[in-house]
Formats: sequence, C-alpha cells, structure tokens
Amino acid sequence: MSGSDKNLTEHEGLIGEPLVLEFDNNRLLPELYGEHGKHLSRIEQTLDVSLANRGNQVFVSGQAENCARAEQVLTALYAHLERGAEVTGGDVDGALRLSLGNGAHIGAPQGAGDKNKGKHNGKGNGNSKSNGKKLYGGAALRTQRREVLPRSATQADYIQALLKNELVVGLGPAGTGKTYLAVAAAATMLVEGKVDRIILSRPAVEAGENLGFLPGDMRDKVDPYLRPLYDALYDMLPGPQVARSLESGEIEIAPLAFMRGRTLSNSFVILDESQNATPMQMKMFLTRMGENSRMVITGDPSQIDLPFGAKSGLRDAMEILPKVRGVDIIRFGEEDVVRHDMVTRIVKAYNRRDAKLPDAKQDKKRKKRDGKADEKEAHGDD
Repeated sequence: MSGSDKNLTEHEGLIGEPLVLEFDNNRLLPELYGEHGKHLSRIEQTLDVSLANRGNQVFVSGQAENCARAEQVLTALYAHLERGAEVTGGDVDGALRLSLGNGAHIGAPQGAGDKNKGKHNGKGNGNSKSNGKKLYGGAALRTQRREVLPRSATQADYIQALLKNELVVGLGPAGTGKTYLAVAAAATMLVEGKVDRIILSRPAVEAGENLGFLPGDMRDKVDPYLRPLYDALYDMLPGPQVARSLESGEIEIAPLAFMRGRTLSNSFVILDESQNATPMQMKMFLTRMGENSRMVITGDPSQIDLPFGAKSGLRDAMEILPKVRGVDIIRFGEEDVVRHDMVTRIVKAYNRRDAKLPDAKQDKKRKKRDGKADEKEAHGDD
C-alpha cells in the first residue's frame, strides 16, 4: 500500500476507471514501492495522482496526463530493477523530473491548473521496457557496480554526447552531475575495452587554503584536491579493481600541471574544475589528445578560484571552442541540480542575486551578442 494508505474503494469512487499497471515479478515490487510506500507517496505528491497497490497491480487515478506520467515513471523504474539495479529516492526524483520536463520542481503537485484534462480510463499493460526506454531516451551508463540513469533531460543529452563525441564540454552549477557522469562514461568505456586507460585531472588551485602547509609529499598535498574523482571512481568500479588500476597506471589521477609534454592516446581524459585552469593550461590540455581518445572538460564559470584579475581558461576556451567543428557543449542550469532540494534553492538564490548586479546585466547582453556571432561563424565553417 502506498504511503498515503488510500484503499481501492476510494479510487473507484472517482470519475472513470483507474489505470491498472501489472508487473510480473512480485519480488521486485517492495523496492519499486519503497519502504512504507515512500516511492509511491513521492509519485502521488509530485504528479497529483492517487496510487493503490493490490498484489502485483498498481491502480492509478487522476487526470489523464498525470496518470500517463505515473505509468511512465513506474514502468521505467521497474525496468531498472529488472536489469538488476536498485532504485533510490534520487532515481525516483530523476524519473519524475524527466516525465515532467526540466523546468518542473520536484515535490510540487502537478495538474492543479489543467482545466481541460479528464480522468484516465483503461488498463495499462506494464510494458516496462518500452516505457523505460522512452522516458530515458535510451541514455544509460552501465558500469561494474551500477547502472547510471539520467536524472534530467540535460543529463540525458550529456550522456549521449559523452558516448558519441571526442570532445565534450559540460558547463553548469554544482550538483548537476557533470563530473560524476563523465567518470561513469569513462568507466563504461574502460570495461567495454573502448579505451585502455582513464586519466582524471584537476587544477590544484588553492581556494582560501594554503597548499604548501599541507603535510606529506607532493602526492599527499594534491590528493585532497582530487578526492571527488576518487569518490566517483569507487562508485563505478569495485574497490580492489580501482586500487589495482591506480597502481598499474590503467587509471591515473594527476594535477593538470603534470599533463605538459604528454600525448594521451587510447584514453578517456577528464579535466574537472576547469574554470580554475589558466588559458595557457587549457590550451596545453586540449592539445594532449592522441589517437582513439576522448576528452571531457567540466566546470562552473561562476566558481573561479584564480587570483583576482586572472582570466579563466574555461572562459577563454568558450570563446574559441564553439567555432570548432566536432565539439559538443552541454550547458546545465539550476533546474538540473540533482543533489538535495536545498542545493537547488541555494543556486537559484545566488543566481537571482547575481542577476541584479550591474556587471551581470552587461555580461548577459555581451554573452547573448557573442553567442549569436559564434553561431553564425560555426555555420559558416560547416
């Protein structure tokens, strides 16, 4: 029974018959419903529908459009479970976000203002494979430890770009999954034998700290800066394999400064926190690409830790790369934040404040003007 503890008779009192979803494997249903039906409650709250479960059936009542969304979410999550993965609260929120579109706020009821929508009639067939593929657009990364699904439309585009393009740039605020998905794509390609090694890099730029006063040798000093990359790796691959790969060089994690003079072939190379690279460092990194290699650059232009007045290599690159054919640039927004809801609210608050600053208004006009010029030049190159 869902967390709202509604019974079937209440649903049958609504206009029209409820949509009936039927699932084959009863053993998967407790995880689909969540502890005490919390996943069903989340779907009810967000989509403004009523859910009741009896045996291997779920009865969905509400407006037609919202019932269809609930069917899409439940069957997609069930297909995820069928493939041996687990369903978390984040997966539920991600499926809801995709069903509603990127602009939706997860947790806010939907459909209150849809005057022209009727009640749903009919019986669903629980076609989890087709509905799951439709919701996620076929975008998924399967590593040895987990299956990583997109949690927003932009993440789905990003995953597709990572799998198809040689150079991808992911821009956006913290918590949008830029680095995590890039590491997942790297682990997937390493396991499938499409690349021979993974190279992860970050600029070791101090952000109010003093690197020289950290204890230990050079590796001990820079490891704290690279810790998020280690965390993502251990999420994707078994711990012993990560340790062996780090020891053998199959996986390499190094500060950006150590990339100079190298040619990186048969590799998946990720530069994280690229907004803290200088223009010269960025050019150096981009020219390291060798045969059969993929490169991903991630960064947040609003969080630059370089000394005051120094130009960010990411911003410099964004004046050049849009004109280069074959480069895919994915821009994340505040609506793509997939961490705690509080993170989304914080990012929005900062963006509202920054939009009121005089320099921000001029910068916005300049970016809009430059973007149109870059687009014209890019079409001209084609």
